[in-house]
Formats: sequence, C-alpha cells, structure tokens
Amino acid sequence: MSSNILITGAAGYVGGSIIADFLSSSSPVLKSSRITAAVRSDEQAKLLSESGINVLQLDLTDEKAVVESLVKHNINIVIHTASSLDPTMALNLLAGLAEQQKASGSKAYFIHTSGLSAFCKETGWPQGVMKDSGPIFETEKQLAGSFSLRKTDVTITETAKALGITSFIVVPSTVYGKGKGQWNQLSVIFPIAVQASIKQKTVSKFPEDGNIAGVHISDLTELYGLIVKKILQGSGDTIPNGTHGHYFAIAHEMAWWETLGRLAAAMEARGLVASSETQVWTSDEAAAEATGVPEIFVELFFNSSANIIVDNAFKLGWKPTWDKARFFENIDDEVVSVLELGKAKSSLVDSLFLAAKN
Repeated sequence: MSSNILITGAAGYVGGSIIADFLSSSSPVLKSSRITAAVRSDEQAKLLSESGINVLQLDLTDEKAVVESLVKHNINIVIHTASSLDPTMALNLLAGLAEQQKASGSKAYFIHTSGLSAFCKETGWPQGVMKDSGPIFETEKQLAGSFSLRKTDVTITETAKALGITSFIVVPSTVYGKGKGQWNQLSVIFPIAVQASIKQKTVSKFPEDGNIAGVHISDLTELYGLIVKKILQGSGDTIPNGTHGHYFAIAHEMAWWETLGRLAAAMEARGLVASSETQVWTSDEAAAEATGVPEIFVELFFNSSANIIVDNAFKLGWKPTWDKARFFENIDDEVVSVLELGKAKSSLVDSLFLAAKN
C-alpha cells in the first residue's frame, strides 16, 4: 500500500530526523510512499525544499487551511511531532484526515507524539510499575484533569476513534544524539544542561537522585518507522492502536547523578567546567534561571522518571541499538553537538512558558 505521509514539526529535532530516516530508508513500502514535511516559516520551507524534500507550509492552528491541504494532497497518514501540549493542532489534523477519508474512501491513520512527563509520579501518575500494554489509557483518562499532557492524549484518542481514524501515541523518553534534520539537530534536555553548565562553569544537580529513561534519536525514529511500515503493509489496524496504542520509546534507564557525573568529566576534559565534581542547585529558582526553563517545570524537566515497562514496542519488533553503556561511552558527543550547533531551535521551552502562564 503506497500512501501520502505528512510529518508535522518537520523543522524540529524529532520530526526532521524522522523525515531524514524515511527518505533514506531502503524499505520498499516507504520508498513507494510520498513523504511531505509540514513547516511554519518561509525560511524553514526554503531550506527543506532546497534539500529536495516535499514541503507543505502550513499553519496547523488554522483548521480550514489544514483540512483543505490534507484533502488536496491526499494525505492519509499523519505523524504529529509539532506539539504534545496543545491539542488544537492535532484536532485540526484529525478533522483533515476525516475529510480525506470521506473523499478517498481509504483508511486514515494518526500518530501523535506525547511526553513521558504525563506518566511520572511528579505529575500525579500513580506509583508502581505498569506495562504500556496495560490500562494506560484508562489511567490517563481518570487523571486527565490534573495534567494537560494527559488531557491532550485522551482527547486525541477519543476524537480519532469517533472519526473512524486509527490512532497511535508514541511517548519518547529523554532523547539524546545528534539529529539528522535540516533545521534543528539538537535535542532539548542534554543541550540545555550543557549550556547551563558552560554558563556556570559547573555541572549542577537536584538534591535527590533519580532514574531517567533514555533513547537515542536513531532508535526513536526506528520506532516511528516500524509503526508506519505496519500501516503500509496493511496491518495498522491489527497492531495495538487507539486506547491500547501507547508506544513508549524507552531503551534503557540511567541514574541522573551518575549521568551528570559523566557529563561533568567530559566537560572538564574540554576545559568547559572547573571540576568533574557536580554541585547541588541551591534552589529551583536558581536552576530555572540557569537553564531557562520555567521554575514550576524545571525539576520535572530534568529530574523525573516513569515506571513504565515497554511491551508494545518490543512486540512490534523494536530493537534499540543504544544502551546505557554505549551512551556513557559517547556522552562527549552531547557536548560536541552544543559546541558545534549552539542553541537548539526548539519551541518546547516556549510552550512550557505558555503553559506556566496559563
């Protein structure tokens, strides 16, 4: 089955890397599909177009424009990476897929990108271990009112079901590694930590240690690819989807203090910090000021974990190639990427400030 696949957030770290991997894939079903990148600005559209990528410049908050564009371009699969917090864009895309489904008579699919913070005890998620093949949706729905990310997930899943669209939710953990996109190749968590450490001449941590889940960008894009290939091969409705369709991209876990210690050693070796010894933040306010993350989100941003056991992704055939040992061996790559590329062109922190304001 050949399809027209739209990837939103294509100028972003995750979306851009998905585009690059899909376009370079040797998979026959991906090679026979048309991949289109959705971007916001003229500058983004120009850069991606010059790289030979099919580009659709689109304001995803404009429902009429979104619906018309998806129908016009015969889009039947959307991978949404542009926003996990605000449901407006996702709902507009679902409306467009619904119209396209009516016009073409072909099935439509929606893959939404959520965030691991929705499943952390710090945001009210129940303590204890839970499989992603378990009652994830039911728990999210029960707790939707207490955290906006959960409410968005539930709204998307229920709206897609009502429209007859098969949906999936991919939940990245802490993503690392240099991306492959044309516009932004930096992730968020580690580049911000590196930049803050350079500014302070020391690597800082929160008073309490914790485990964080991690995944390399190449392993994350592979998971998206597996889901899309299942859809293209005609089994998109037989793999877990909808209320059972959460796919957690957790390749391994690591202790945050140990990770920061490794980062401090790499940065000291480059003369970027005064010592390989980490310091403790004096307050959340100090951490927020140094990192540029809103104070109410700063500890959640850097020091939260989720007790989720990955089941759905592994049953799909996902085989991450990066583990904790490989990441630690190559942690200097995170420093090099910041030195080479500077500040990430990401709207995530801006969206956190907006959420904090609201």
